[in-house]
Amino acid sequence: MTDRDHLWALVHNERAVLADDLADLDSDQWAQQSLCGEWTIEKVAAHLTAVATVGPLRWIGSVLGARFDTDLHNARRLAEHLGTTPDETLASFRHVLTSTRAPLGPTEAWLGEVVVHAQDIRRPLGISHAPAIEATTEVARFYARKDFAVNSRTTADGLRLTATDSDFTTGSGPEVIGPTLSLTMAMAGRTDYCDDLTGPGAEILRSRCS
Repeated sequence: MTDRDHLWALVHNERAVLADDLADLDSDQWAQQSLCGEWTIEKVAAHLTAVATVGPLRWIGSVLGARFDTDLHNARRLAEHLGTTPDETLASFRHVLTSTRAPLGPTEAWLGEVVVHAQDIRRPLGISHAPAIEATTEVARFYARKDFAVNSRTTADGLRLTATDSDFTTGSGPEVIGPTLSLTMAMAGRTDYCDDLTGPGAEILRSRCS
């Protein structure tokens, strides 16, 4: 198995675990706000389906059609995969669990999509499931070295991030200490996860998230 194949295997596993979590939701939970802006839980699930169905050429065409307005681009693609009921939205997501189709960018970015958005769903709902530590560590390393879908490298710049549950550590400066997942979500701009972090750099990181 190549490194890329291994990363896709991690993506597929995280999608499958999330789909099982979604299967237990009631209608009120599907309509609840996620950690991802104004999107509901259902809209985040539809977005994950959209990401897994749009290849590079179609992605470029969609972005051009939206005149580089990424919010409009995302809204159009999301609307394609939002079912008339949550059950339909979940069925569409299950259909792409093993997809390797993705827009432009490294595979780590698409692993990051499912890791981060799964927590955008789980945290507000109080679901305790967490991504596999291997998947989270891969995303943390990628986020620390590159700004891609989120300004993660910029957010972590000038700080030393140290995980308490893995060998992930990066950077120099005031230290931020916490679980790998919380460090990853903070780099992705999710302020809620800053509550899990300690160290002299924790408040600096929080200010950048907000």
